[in-house]
Parts: sequence; structure tokens; C-alpha cells
Amino acid sequence: MPNTTSTSGYFLDKIASLNFDHFFTKRNRVLLHVFMWLGFSILLFLSYVIGYKLVYFDAVLLTIRMALVNMIVFYMLFYLLLPKIFSGSKTRIVILIILVFPISIFVWMAATYFISLFYYALGIEVTFGELKGVIKMSANQTFLEAVSPKRMLSQTIIIISLLSPFCFAKILVEITKLYNKKFQIEREKTALEIQNIQIEKDFLKAQLNPHFLFNTLNNLYGLTVRKDNLAPEVILNLSDIMSYTLYESNTEIVRLEKELDFIKNYIALEKMRYADETDIQVAIEGQTAGLFVAPLLTFTFIENAFKYGLKSQNAFIKLNIKIENNTFWFSLENDLEETAKDSDFGGIGVENARKRLELLYPDQYELEIKRLENSFKVGLKIVLRK
Repeated sequence: MPNTTSTSGYFLDKIASLNFDHFFTKRNRVLLHVFMWLGFSILLFLSYVIGYKLVYFDAVLLTIRMALVNMIVFYMLFYLLLPKIFSGSKTRIVILIILVFPISIFVWMAATYFISLFYYALGIEVTFGELKGVIKMSANQTFLEAVSPKRMLSQTIIIISLLSPFCFAKILVEITKLYNKKFQIEREKTALEIQNIQIEKDFLKAQLNPHFLFNTLNNLYGLTVRKDNLAPEVILNLSDIMSYTLYESNTEIVRLEKELDFIKNYIALEKMRYADETDIQVAIEGQTAGLFVAPLLTFTFIENAFKYGLKSQNAFIKLNIKIENNTFWFSLENDLEETAKDSDFGGIGVENARKRLELLYPDQYELEIKRLENSFKVGLKIVLRK
């Protein structure tokens, strides 16, 4: 059996990709309507000739009459009545929709009657076939007889069968246009969100570099003065961080091992500001081969830990990262001062991280940020991409 889900999905994707504003120009709309009525007229003409055995001239006359009647009702319904109906309250809409149906039948029968009168006045009549004398029969009625409730009921099925193809075509086009418009709006919204996130990420990177330079260069200066053997390692770490933030993190995703190297280098530089006995614990485990992640997602949380932590008597930072079953587990906890406010741990960086997670990992992440009695904790779980 064919995969109906994938087939319908492919069809909807094709509709969504169409540029209706470019295609539905005034000229193209007119041509579509002309071809629609031309196709209907040809089919109607053939039915008169083959089904009712009319001569070509009589078939053309009745085809013109029926096409004109259908055109009157169609354009009245979709371009005059319905646009006004859907501009009011729900109750008004329901009432008017109920009234539209008998009004359309009334107009259809009235138009048929007046065109028949016009034909009769010109001396035109069907003289052969099963519909012989139909023009005179219609014209000899009074208007009230032509549109009587009894006659309207008897003709309802015929009218519906004649009008339904055009109504269906119009409704199908409108639904397609609505779906396409909805898709275009969602695509533009997503593109705008991605653009905004990229701007915020670039802003974050612009803030990151001066922060590193100020702290790290001071430490590096001290190491150089003392001619400490750690100076080359610090320069290398700083070089890797600058390269990552300036160049490698410009893509939507990066190799997970690159992101973890960035975290390690950053923490190594930050640890230089503190005594060796300071409680800074970092544990990273798991296989990273073939896995990718959005860059700088966790940086705000790590930066905040060093910014607001390590200030109390029980100073500590504990970072645990585990990669298991293509899932990224991130747990970060740090001490905090009693006077610290909850607002200290939010800001643009945290909000940016939330939005990026929602945009890049919908239904594939869990983020929990908690303030405990003496610490602040962040837990993050992401299903990674291969």
C-alpha cells in the first residue's frame, strides 16, 4: 500500500512552497476564470448534443443560457454575499449562511426565466431533440410561477449539481491560498526569530571576548612576570576560545567535542583567578563522536556561576556533563550569597538560551533552573543531533 501520510505531506509541502502572490496576478485570475467557464461550457454543450440529441445551434443557445445563469449566481455568491456575511458576529454569520442557499436558488431560477423571455422575444426556440419547445414553455410562465417554492424545491438538486463544481473549485483555491499564507507567515516568523537569535548570540559573543581579555590578560601578565611555565598554555587556551567564539560558532550547530573543549578552556582560564584549594569541580564523560549541538547554549549558565558564585563561606561550583544515548545531560550548581536576588541569575543571556532551545530543539529538551536554600542549580537535557 502507498504511504498516504508521506504523499499528503509532499502535496501540502508543494502547496506551501507556491508563491500565490506572484502567481495570482489580475491577468492570471481572469485567465483561470475564462478557462473554468470555457471548460464548463464545452462539457455542457456535449451533454446537450449527446444526451439530449440537440442540433449544434440549439445546444449553443442553451449552453450560453446555462453558463450565464451559473456565472451570475457564482459571482453574486462568492464576490458579493459571502465577503459581507463573514464580516459580522457569529450569530449574524450563521443566519446569513442559512439564507444564502435559498437566495442563490431564487436568483438562479429568476435569471433562467428572464434569459428565456429574452430568447422568446427574439423568436429563438429549440426545435429538435428531447428539449423541443423548452424556451416557449419557460417564457409562458409568470415570474411567480417560475420562482414558486414548489418549483424551487423540485429544481434544487439540478441547481446544486450544476453549481457544485464551481463552488468546490473556488473553496479549494481559497483553502489552498489560506494554507499557503499561513505557511508563509510561519516561515517568515521563524526566519525572524532565527535572525533575532543570531543577533543576540552575536551580542553575547561580543560581550564574551572583552570579558576574557580583561581577566585573562591580567593573569597572563602575572604569569609572564614570574616566568611561569603555565603562560604558553594560557595563551593557547585563550587562542582556542577566541577562535571558537569568533569563527567556529557562527553555524547553527557545531561538533559536540568542540563545544566541550570551549567549556574546558573557559573554566581553566576562570580558575586562574582563584586559589588552588577553591572547590571547582568539573566532570565530563561520555562519547561525543558524530554528535552535534548548538554553540554557546550553556555559556550563560557557566558564566553566571563564576559571576555570582564563589563568594560565600561555602564557595563551590560543580559542573557535571554526561553524554549518554545521544542525550546531553548538563548539571551546574554553585553557591550564592544570602543577599543575592533571583533577578541576578536571569537577564538577556538566560532568556536567549531559552529561546534558542525552543527554536532549535522543540520537544527535545528540558531546562530546569532552581534557587535552593544555599545554592543555585541549572539542569538541562537535550536530545542531540547526529
